[in-house]
Amino acid sequence: QVQFVESGGGLVQPGGSLRLSCAASGIILNRYVMGWYRQAPGNQRELVGRISDVNSGSYLNYADSAKGRFTISRDNAKNTVYLQMNSLTPDETAVYYCNKYPYNNSPWGQGTQVTVSS
Repeated sequence: QVQFVESGGGLVQPGGSLRLSCAASGIILNRYVMGWYRQAPGNQRELVGRISDVNSGSYLNYADSAKGRFTISRDNAKNTVYLQMNSLTPDETAVYYCNKYPYNNSPWGQGTQVTVSS
């Protein structure tokens, strides 16, 4: 049974940084394209960025809003994917999730809340 557990969220001031983690069970992450998503109140869930499977070279791709500020990485030994976020802005307040890309019927974790506020 696939399960994703996100962590690392919290309250951060504008311009601050956070590093989110996504630990997985029931799936070997480096065999899949994995995405980081976020959902702000009243908005649809959106893709922030993704990392391809190891056989595809772990290619990274980011939404325009994340380019230059966010970095996705993966620790194969820990079966964990990370999202380093820098220069955060208040409109990036959201619940952040990881999941396969595309997620299709893959189950969602509980997410981790990121609040950017002074």
